Amino acid sequence: MSCFQGLFYCQEASSMLFHNFCIYHISPPGHELGAVAINPDEPVLSVDDLADQIVDVLDYFGLGIVMCMGVSAGAYVLTLFAMKYTKRVLGLILVSPICKGPSWTEWLCNKVMSNLLYFCGMCSVVKELLLIRYFSKGVRGSAEVPESDVVQSCRRFLGERQSPNVLRFLEAMNERPDITDGLRKLRCRSLIFVGENSPCHSEALHMTSKLDRRFSALVEVQACGSIVTEEQPDAMLIPLEYFLMGYGFYRQSPFNVSPRSPLSPTSISPELFSPESMGLKLKPIKTKISVEV
Repeated sequence: MSCFQGLFYCQEASSMLFHNFCIYHISPPGHELGAVAINPDEPVLSVDDLADQIVDVLDYFGLGIVMCMGVSAGAYVLTLFAMKYTKRVLGLILVSPICKGPSWTEWLCNKVMSNLLYFCGMCSVVKELLLIRYFSKGVRGSAEVPESDVVQSCRRFLGERQSPNVLRFLEAMNERPDITDGLRKLRCRSLIFVGENSPCHSEALHMTSKLDRRFSALVEVQACGSIVTEEQPDAMLIPLEYFLMGYGFYRQSPFNVSPRSPLSPTSISPELFSPESMGLKLKPIKTKISVEV
């Protein structure tokens, strides 16, 4: 959830997104609010398993065709999902996406983090390595400049995650295959955002070059890291609006809704994004996994 609060709290973006869509947020297994540590005897899911579980979520809620938005690893899983289930995806909004297998440096860094998570839990070193991937140096702060509120909030979110569950997701992403060859088969429209200081920058450019140019567009955001939705959500507004206009979606006019209306973005309290505050009790959806013994 920490990848999208900045975008959803932005008034212009929320008026466009909440006016046109009912939003379902899918977390990796064990990353949801209040999650407990996954039983170590449970098999580690592959990225294909994660993509297949999206179908289970859609079927559970009776959803047909959906618009998908994901950041980095989430963007990879959604892209894989769109390749495997082309008729279920209306469009892709990808932020700092990846499509190749891990490089040697990424693979090694992931192994270091995996060992630290196993032996030390979500320690400060793991948090710093992840924050370096997520944000540009400017917002991470320095000895002279304190880190931004966005980074502090993300640091808190990381501290609340169950280390074994993060480890399992990290292992799944570290074994991901290269899906470049399947990008040409995508026929849904794709909008890609990437920060120029993101470690995913070169891979996002590579991904854009492999997509059908008739159905894809790239937006590079200056002085920004990987999580554009948090660091510079305002930079996404105009490209996002034009992208959605292609589907016939429009931003709600401020003159069509009263500022006191519960549908007005200005009246949405941040606490309402918590499922508990809406009286919802979210239960994990069990999915079938084929395991060879």
